[in-house]
Amino acid sequence: MLLCDFMLNFQMMSLSSRRILVVDPDATSGEALQKLIASWGYDVVLEQNSSPDLDFIVKTAPAVIIDSSSLFSGDGIDVLREIRAQQSGIPVILLAESGTVELAMRAVQEEVAYHYFEKPIESNRLRAVLDRALELTDAKRENELLRRQLQDRGAFGELVGNSAPMREVYSLVEQVAPSSASVLITGESGTGMELVARTIHHLSPRRDKAFIGINCSAIPETLMESELFGHEKGAFTGAASRRAGCFELADGGTLLLDEIAEMPPLLQAKLLRVIEERSVRRLGSRKEIEVDVRLLAATNQDPAEAVGKGSLREDLLYRLNVFRIHLPLLKDRKDDLGLLAQYLVTKLAEKHSRPARFLSPAAISALQFHAWPGNVRELRNVIERAVIICSGEQIERHHFAPYPIDQRERLRSEDTITLPVGTPLEEVERQMIVRTLQKTKNNKTRAAELLGISLKTLHNKLNLYRERGQFEDVVRES
Repeated sequence: MLLCDFMLNFQMMSLSSRRILVVDPDATSGEALQKLIASWGYDVVLEQNSSPDLDFIVKTAPAVIIDSSSLFSGDGIDVLREIRAQQSGIPVILLAESGTVELAMRAVQEEVAYHYFEKPIESNRLRAVLDRALELTDAKRENELLRRQLQDRGAFGELVGNSAPMREVYSLVEQVAPSSASVLITGESGTGMELVARTIHHLSPRRDKAFIGINCSAIPETLMESELFGHEKGAFTGAASRRAGCFELADGGTLLLDEIAEMPPLLQAKLLRVIEERSVRRLGSRKEIEVDVRLLAATNQDPAEAVGKGSLREDLLYRLNVFRIHLPLLKDRKDDLGLLAQYLVTKLAEKHSRPARFLSPAAISALQFHAWPGNVRELRNVIERAVIICSGEQIERHHFAPYPIDQRERLRSEDTITLPVGTPLEEVERQMIVRTLQKTKNNKTRAAELLGISLKTLHNKLNLYRERGQFEDVVRES
């Protein structure tokens, strides 16, 4: 079986999150290791063939491989390197005899193996490394799932999310994009209004023509008219040459007027005339220039309130508001956080040539607690900083510091724990686990995610509390 075929099949398979493949041709040591790992609650498959083929690994679908022999002979380390290159995601833990330690070290240094131990092995250390390897596997599996989901959303360009509010946005974009109707895009700053405008343009018959965007709040009032309509040489002081305005530049394509309610009222009247006449006249010129422009507008203000305040002309609103798309706040679509954060990690890691590829469960959980007043723009800034400072593949919670990502604003009293100074750390941990289980209504998987630990670790903690007689405070099995 070719390695590329193996990798293709492997990516399509669902790995067993609890299955460990032990490769050891020695029956005595292999069976002893199998019993030891099985006693920790794992599904263990023992393979005594010193060189198991890739077909066998595919059928076994392990979450972790513990290898005691096969990769220390022949081209075993080359196979490791190929698997690593294809990003299969299976961590391999090597168990080395005294004469093979150097080879095992090289495999780890070259990042083709996850870890190595020199025999004899300390069981506690093996268990700790195995737990970490499984957490890494779970994170990578979630990463691959998010990548596939992102591919499903690829038709919407850079718009990312699968929540009900975003699916409604996608539906509206699909409906209006093929037409030439004006669109008013509303939402708070940072929600992605320009991305929606670009997506409409990309899905329209005008996709091969120009997309021009202008921020009406960022240009001085004295220059705004020239930016929109252009000017002739000598039209005003400093006009050293003829210049085409945004309407001319966008001819045949799409023009986005961002923050339209910030445009001066007098200029709004001139804009209304251009929309009605479908022609512009440069400053200092008497010649009318016909333009074919699809107009999109965006505002972070409520349009009706803007009209009431006098910052937006009512007749202009009627012209622009042929079709309206409202973007939800990020805090109102937190189901999209993991997907959106993964998209940003992938995009920004490529931009900055950094190794980060995905976020740990604890990091994703931390994102859920933030209010995100700056919406997607704020999330992008947080992820960009984490990508830059992260030196490995996985972004952890601490990579968000010193940003107050875990501030839990307006938390109710039942969501907090108050403990006196000097409380033993073990008791702090126990109470935190108990309160989290209560909060999640004994959903152990969700509790483990919120606590930033593996489900296996949570079960071990609960078993320990039972043994110590501390189970009376723990949420009972449902």
